[in-house]
Amino acid sequence: MIGHNTLIVLLGCAALGAASGVVGAFALLRGRALLADAIGHAALPGVVAASLIVSALGGPARSLGPLLLGAALSAWLGLLALRALTASGRIRQDAAIGVVLSAFYALGTVGLSIAQAMPDAAQAGLSHFILGQAATLTEGDAMLAGGLALGCIGVIALLFQPLRALCFDEAFARSQGLPVRALDLALLALLLAVCVAGLPAVGLLLVVALLIVPAAAARLVTRGLPAMVSLAGALGAAAGASGALISTRFENIPTGAAVVLAGLLGFGAAVVFSRR
Repeated sequence: MIGHNTLIVLLGCAALGAASGVVGAFALLRGRALLADAIGHAALPGVVAASLIVSALGGPARSLGPLLLGAALSAWLGLLALRALTASGRIRQDAAIGVVLSAFYALGTVGLSIAQAMPDAAQAGLSHFILGQAATLTEGDAMLAGGLALGCIGVIALLFQPLRALCFDEAFARSQGLPVRALDLALLALLLAVCVAGLPAVGLLLVVALLIVPAAAARLVTRGLPAMVSLAGALGAAAGASGALISTRFENIPTGAAVVLAGLLGFGAAVVFSRR
């Protein structure tokens, strides 16, 4: 039997997986998929800083709301740093991503070490943000993360046609008077929101896989964008729920790894099916 809290966690992880698949489909087509890796790594210093600040103010060090806010702010700073590095054109985006994720992850690791040395051990449980652990999520945590994920799906639904034009033909989108820059920023914000929402369950190291793997699998076996987005969302939801279930049953298995392995099963099936 699955308990009530476990069921809520599974549903929250399924919503995260669905949102990751849907947003990941557009990010993949737009060539922005690997930005999720930079976002995930850049979020760690914000998580640590938020935990220390909340703890210093007398609050619970692992309160998810402040931690996600800190992660979002830190990740946004990482994106600004990425933009600054690539602005001159002398550093390619792949190299800039490597610099940003390395720098922010190193900074976050140092922060964790400092927090660990503090008397009140404010870092307790923060290591789960690295590899993810659904078993540590409360019902409120899962509902917060799941609600944020569903909100991202809602925004995608509203912007579906403009984003479709942007991903397939930017010149056409401009000729139609679409706000290309604003749409690009909206997609980037959605990518950031999904990455941050997925941190406590999937972890910052593997959240990128939850965005890329379902989208890549759907790309292999579909022809139209609606079918690709729908299948990517379904595969992401299945991977999120099954990975979370495995992690809650076997607490030594990180949720991030379980989710990614479940997603890779779907990707493998898509590879086989696409060759027939």
